[in-house]
Amino acid sequence: MDTAAKDPISSETAPSVKPRVKQEADFIFHELTRSICPECKTVIDAQIIIRENKVYMRKRCPTHGWFEGIISSDAEMYVNSIKFNKPGTIPLEFSTEVKDGCPLDCGLCPEHKQHICLALIEVNTGCNLSCPICFANAGIGYSLTMEQVEGMLDRFVEIEGDPEVVQFSGGEPTIHPQLLDMIQAAQDRGIRQVMVNTNGVRMARDDKFLADLAKLDPVIYFQFDGLRPETYLTIRGEDLLELKLLALDRMNQAGLNVVLVAAIERGVNVDEVGAIVEFGIRHPAVKGVVLQPVTHVGRHIAFDPMERVTIPDVIHGIVDQTDGRFVLEDFVPVPCCFPTCQVNSYVFVDGEKVVPLPRLLDIDEYLDYITNRALPKAPNAAVVQKALEGLWSASAVAGTEKTAGQFQCACGPGMDLPYSMAHLKDHVFQIAIKDFMDAYTFNVKQVMKCCVAILVPDGRAIPFCAYNSVGYREEIREQLAREQARAQIIKIEAKIEGSIAPSE
Repeated sequence: MDTAAKDPISSETAPSVKPRVKQEADFIFHELTRSICPECKTVIDAQIIIRENKVYMRKRCPTHGWFEGIISSDAEMYVNSIKFNKPGTIPLEFSTEVKDGCPLDCGLCPEHKQHICLALIEVNTGCNLSCPICFANAGIGYSLTMEQVEGMLDRFVEIEGDPEVVQFSGGEPTIHPQLLDMIQAAQDRGIRQVMVNTNGVRMARDDKFLADLAKLDPVIYFQFDGLRPETYLTIRGEDLLELKLLALDRMNQAGLNVVLVAAIERGVNVDEVGAIVEFGIRHPAVKGVVLQPVTHVGRHIAFDPMERVTIPDVIHGIVDQTDGRFVLEDFVPVPCCFPTCQVNSYVFVDGEKVVPLPRLLDIDEYLDYITNRALPKAPNAAVVQKALEGLWSASAVAGTEKTAGQFQCACGPGMDLPYSMAHLKDHVFQIAIKDFMDAYTFNVKQVMKCCVAILVPDGRAIPFCAYNSVGYREEIREQLAREQARAQIIKIEAKIEGSIAPSE
């Protein structure tokens, strides 16, 4: 009997086995960062991946599983923006210590990499509209006292030394009875530029308020989402177009400078971004537009995180919808924050003449902080770079002499500008596209260099996207609402006690 073992893999004794083939991933792993779970807000690892020329964030929460959301619809634009990452400027003081790590120690903590270019004070949570889209989730909550606001302004001066910009927001700040006093308090402290973030309802209806506001001359950051009634029906819950146009004309008559601010949502008004820019260029009160993809925090309509609007969507929309007036190269990332957060452009407007500043000089030569080891050899290169850094900053405010001066310095001999500075500011138009993060796109790397912060009464300055996405907004709103309720109870009790005469 043959007892020899047979070949275990011979064709006579075993079936044929197909060789295994390694599969190529359908994405490029770009980097690893930290983010939060959209459900429980736990801080977790997150992958930034590139797939089919789009950039996505992919992450896994141990409790709630995998999440994915689009960050940029143009991977090349996203990756190339890194060269605009400017070294940060450290604030004079920090308000919190490093304990649990970013983004749980916000205030600013010593690990923050940039000072505050623009500070917001939300003076109230109440509003005279009930918009379906409202990142602040306006409604019942609190109304800051004058004493609280003065303390916040003083703290802003302490941590910045020479603050650039403060913006009063809400809720709807114009319904706060002491808003005008708050604006004056900011101006009295030498804050260079004061802004009011408003829906414009009161400007359209209240003559005295508009006149008193015009005397203080803040820049008006005006909610203006498009030029179709249906846009407002979707975003604001009612047709506000005529009211918006009325408010804008009245602000022009009052001599106020206005920046149009549009919330851009997929399927609603992406196709209006070009029209908004063109309308702003033509309207005499409007000195700039800010186009903000909707931040899906607070109140918002149903959305797909894989289809959200991103900065390249808006840029391509402007280019495609303005009949050749703009090209992609007219829009440059902002270096003071993380450069994937915002892009700016400026145009010189004189009648039908509209010339984007990036056509007059190679801005990359001055703002490329990664690949360029030295400034261009032009004799005034350092001065031009400083002017461009001022324009490409979150602190740049449209319609101001400072911005006009920086524009004039940057374009230099490349353009004959026959205007005094006071008049030049009426010919410089700013376009900004700002993408705030939500829980699907939250990136700790970007938050650590954020230069836009919410001031709160306890002295903290919390980066805007952390305030809205991590849970700070809810925590502070509840705290301030409780404090306000207690103060009202004490007042009522004191009034009752005062009205009761002592028994004889």
